[in-house]
Amino acid sequence: MSDFPTDPTDTDWSYQTAAVHTSIPRGLGQTVGLPIHAAAAFQFDTLAQAQDEFQNNTGLSYARLQNPTVRALEDRITALEGGASTVALASGQAATLTALLSACRAGDHVVSASSLFGGTTGMLNNILPLMGISATLVDNTPDAVRAAMQDNTRLVWAEMISNPAGDIADLDPFAGIAHEHGALLAIDNTCGGVGYLCRPLEYGADIVSQSLTKWAGGHGSVMGGSVTVGARQDLSRNPSYTDGGENSVLKVRGDAALAWRQRWLGASQLGMTLAPHSAFLIAQGLETLALRLSRECESALELARWLQTQPGVGKVSYPGLEGHPFHDQAGRYLRHGSGAVLAFEVPDPAAFLSRLRVLRIAPNLGDVRTLVVHPWTTTHGRVPEAARLAAGVTPQTIRMSVGVEDVKDLKADIAGAL
Repeated sequence: MSDFPTDPTDTDWSYQTAAVHTSIPRGLGQTVGLPIHAAAAFQFDTLAQAQDEFQNNTGLSYARLQNPTVRALEDRITALEGGASTVALASGQAATLTALLSACRAGDHVVSASSLFGGTTGMLNNILPLMGISATLVDNTPDAVRAAMQDNTRLVWAEMISNPAGDIADLDPFAGIAHEHGALLAIDNTCGGVGYLCRPLEYGADIVSQSLTKWAGGHGSVMGGSVTVGARQDLSRNPSYTDGGENSVLKVRGDAALAWRQRWLGASQLGMTLAPHSAFLIAQGLETLALRLSRECESALELARWLQTQPGVGKVSYPGLEGHPFHDQAGRYLRHGSGAVLAFEVPDPAAFLSRLRVLRIAPNLGDVRTLVVHPWTTTHGRVPEAARLAAGVTPQTIRMSVGVEDVKDLKADIAGAL
């Protein structure tokens, strides 16, 4: 597959064209779609080949490290995000952990926006401290991020579109603050739809992490995650990369150091490997992502405006609304819409949810079906109350991930439940 273009910038492909053609070779007898390579190990002809592969990991050796189907998916994600390299992993949480550990070690510090997915908040507060890494969660503003930076800060973390509040990461100043302090900027682009709504790398981000379970898969049938890096990062002030002198990771791996460390950590050492069948399903989902997410963004905006007019509905949060505090940043960084997730408040969430007949109660995002959930008791239920409120979640909040149904049917179902 390596002789077929994988980067749409090399071919002037649009996002939609890259999504369906990247990683699929042409020629007599070639498959039109991606094949599934169900294999645990790959053969060598000579000892020298095996030795070189185990030292450099550029080809195929063992499926925990690489698989042709997974590699094809990684190439496609790299193209869609406008990156240089991607490692695909078993879940979004696996991707988050890999991204965090690729920049940090014991004694290091992370600054993160507090408007986060509950699992990320839990990782920052509960898991990283077990490894000697501290985190400070702050308001999603450049001033707050700058004030929290320390001499040992190695990473700034934010969500491109936060879940469920709809905060928008201010990429330009965030990147400037991180780089000024010798740190990296990592963006969770899950709600950005694998580069369809935004490519954070184009605005200075160094790392893009995301759950492929959501819009990439698109049908609630598969789990996965990925970490993508740009062509270059300044790692010269990060001891994880500079310790060791001439034998340091930075000296040995050069511009590929960050990407190498992420595959080494996430796949080789931690074994959070994406299965080839899952990679196949996600690659298929990517082929229709633009169609689905475009429709979902249109419906989400229409529903948000409509909900603002409904009796019994409290605060409606969606960055596409002019009154949303991050509306201007949505216009600056997002294309094709402001995302497919919105939140609104109702006086009695249990009664509202019990009356729904079209919308489904389920803890997922990015499905073709419209899904709703009560974050206070589910997705953010184990997060401390102050952190829940900081993430835009109240006891009255309903989170909605808008699907592709007819918006008239969605309105009728919501009206009946209200």
